[in-house]
Amino acid sequence: MHLLRLAALLICGFLWAESALAVEITHEGITFSDEGGGDEGSGFTLLSVSGRGSLDDPYVIVEDVTGPRQAILTIRGLKRVGNRIGTHHIAGIAVTKIVFNRSEGVWQNYQLELREILTRHSPYEDGLSFAQNTVIAGAFTASSFPNLQRFDEPQDTLGFSGKSVPPGESAQFSFLITDMSPVERFYLFQEPLQPVSYLENPGEIQQGALPIEPQAHSRRPSTFAR
Repeated sequence: MHLLRLAALLICGFLWAESALAVEITHEGITFSDEGGGDEGSGFTLLSVSGRGSLDDPYVIVEDVTGPRQAILTIRGLKRVGNRIGTHHIAGIAVTKIVFNRSEGVWQNYQLELREILTRHSPYEDGLSFAQNTVIAGAFTASSFPNLQRFDEPQDTLGFSGKSVPPGESAQFSFLITDMSPVERFYLFQEPLQPVSYLENPGEIQQGALPIEPQAHSRRPSTFAR
């Protein structure tokens, strides 16, 4: 029994230490946290959050990205915030993300992906997207990387490429997040270095352009309009 108590205390201690190391920031109704971490060998630290989430005053999220693989930002409270960008969605926010390369490698590509469930790509039917099928998304989405590819299926992904970001320098991304059926918690995956090549002839989307629909997938009817 003594050994069991000791083991339980050790496990609780490890869990407490892990949660204590996570950074959680609540600002203007939404809570952002780096508790998700990422794959083994990856890592990032949430540094600050500012702004209101509107088009003229987006949430500005600043992070140090230290690992070479996926880092997962956990976001809570989107339903309570509602829609701050004027689209038809139940909830919608504007985000600018500034990431500093604290890894040992040069970033040549950068990918952002939305998920409602940690272990599953976001399907078309869940209503969560980077403001899919809106003109405003094409006008607002931009980056310090010159090339942008948008993938609506089989997952909600923005892929950035066309430049190199060496250690110590930063990259910036501006985008919209919308949801027709907001859940309490969802995730923003980010992955540097990995090229994005999921679709045939995906093309490029420059700032102000409309998304190019994937040729490999037909649109599916849905009760949710993203």
